[in-house]
Amino acid sequence: MSSRQLCYRRIGFTFTVPAETLSARQTLCRPMGEDPEEGMLSWDESVFRDEHVFEIDYVPETFRHRESQVKTLQYALRPAVRGSRPLNVMVRGPPGTGKTTAVQKLFGELGGQSGVRAVRVNCQVDSTRYAVFSRLFEEIFEYEPPSSGISFTKLFEQVAERLVEEDEVLTVALDDVNYLVYENEASDTLYSLLRAHEAHPGAKVGVVVVSSDLDLDVIEALDGRVQSVFRPEEAYFQVYDETEIADILGDRAERGFRDGVVDATVLDRVAELTAETGDLRVGIDLLRRAGLNAEMRASREVSVADVEDAYAESKHVHLSRRLDGLSDSERALVAVVADHDGERAGAVYDAFHERTGLGYTRYSELVNKLDQVGIIDATYVSLDGRGRSRELSLAYDAAAVREQLDVD
Repeated sequence: MSSRQLCYRRIGFTFTVPAETLSARQTLCRPMGEDPEEGMLSWDESVFRDEHVFEIDYVPETFRHRESQVKTLQYALRPAVRGSRPLNVMVRGPPGTGKTTAVQKLFGELGGQSGVRAVRVNCQVDSTRYAVFSRLFEEIFEYEPPSSGISFTKLFEQVAERLVEEDEVLTVALDDVNYLVYENEASDTLYSLLRAHEAHPGAKVGVVVVSSDLDLDVIEALDGRVQSVFRPEEAYFQVYDETEIADILGDRAERGFRDGVVDATVLDRVAELTAETGDLRVGIDLLRRAGLNAEMRASREVSVADVEDAYAESKHVHLSRRLDGLSDSERALVAVVADHDGERAGAVYDAFHERTGLGYTRYSELVNKLDQVGIIDATYVSLDGRGRSRELSLAYDAAAVREQLDVD
């Protein structure tokens, strides 16, 4: 059997490939008896030491360039360790500036303390008061509440009563709280959390709200009844500069890649591209994709070309995360706007109704939410003496949106 046939039998196939179609990457399948070319990976090798370092849920041991913000959070949360109600905190900043990582890191430490419950709720997923309390119930009781037949009042009572019975302090992080605002659920959710001690004496709850929407004033969006008791400490997470980005990505590269895989030139280019977006998550994703590109070439080193090729995908990390949090009807509207970019709202509605069967009232609600989220722009224009209408356009490149919708 030829070496070419042996190579492809390893993955379940046996066939011959003409020699002229073989490239450097196929040294991955070189027979075990032969030495691979210098600098080339063998079929079972990887450039990664720990690929999880580049995953979205990874919490780094070293958290750099956020010392003052972490101190603010520690100051507010410290009372919980002593059995007292913690201070409330408002965390703001653009996407990819370390807000969620800071909360996860401190909540991880809090969760190891006796008498403290620290629960982070992703409001992009759990965007109603009921969904938030269902998540709290699940974390406290370690099983999901019934999917039907239990009212919010009952759900709330069970959560509060357990806290009192166990003499536990609850600290809740409402991550991406702006999604609760978009759904008009923020005031009711916060009111229930902050007033829990009134209905259930002894219940001690503190709230950390996290928002990435700089155009949204979360405090102003809340009812007066909530504003009067919320009064949070504030921690602002500004965009990392290029030097800070290089430091952080250097730490990730050192932990995630094997020695010698990424040199200073490559790291500088990743930092430069990341700084252009202002989102550290782009750089983290870019390192991972560049590493995968190097493996496809069977190379032991990541090149600048690997980075450039990967950037076309990595630069849309923010868009991908926003689309992931949308419902089916919201995604359908995004797809329709992509096909009718810049057209009047009425024409877009006709296409949307034909596709989904939903009425105009629901359509208008979806338009408003997607406009608030920043996926589409809904701009009012004059109609030559016939009043005003809205033109709907995407806030991202239409081709990128279609591609991400197809990938998802």
